[in-house]
Amino acid sequence: MLFRSVGHEIRHGFVAYRYGDNTAKENGRLSINPIKHVDPLGTIVVPLMLFIVGAPFLFGWAKPVPVNIHTVVNNGGYNGAIAVSLAGVAYNLSLAIFSAVVIGFMGSGGEGVLGNFLLYFLLQLTIYNVVLGVFNLMPIPPLDGSQALSYIGLKLGSTAIARFFNKIEPYGMIILIVVLVTPLKMLFFVPVSFILSLLF
Repeated sequence: MLFRSVGHEIRHGFVAYRYGDNTAKENGRLSINPIKHVDPLGTIVVPLMLFIVGAPFLFGWAKPVPVNIHTVVNNGGYNGAIAVSLAGVAYNLSLAIFSAVVIGFMGSGGEGVLGNFLLYFLLQLTIYNVVLGVFNLMPIPPLDGSQALSYIGLKLGSTAIARFFNKIEPYGMIILIVVLVTPLKMLFFVPVSFILSLLF
């Protein structure tokens, strides 16, 4: 779980760096050292609680990588800001596709204990990267989907979407919880199931 979350955040910082923003690099957040990316709540507490209660899957997040989006926009316009916003999701979905392809080459199982472990690892890697990618695409601030939509709106000359997300951002976590614990959760699980069906 830490692998996919850390990679997600590093990718945000790396793409921002490509657009001239050194913030993540100067803060040591382009490092693959997981300790630099640990968020006490998202990396430790939440996954541990989910494990204790026997949740069907573990979920968590790494500490967000700092990005100076103004520098990105100055150098790459709103296209650059959109690219930074979607960089983590692109990483997760690319990793899921790669894992699924490797599973396809392996067939129904590996050879021996090591082969079976590798197959299980790749299966979990595929599932959790799809889950994390789709989760972050949800248009709820501060998730990546809301940021990307805001910059798309600004690129098209409209500030309405950005103003709307700024207005509801203080309630973003509450909105997210409501979505995930009510029938609205189908807005999350349906695309996850659809993508997994395509991969497998």
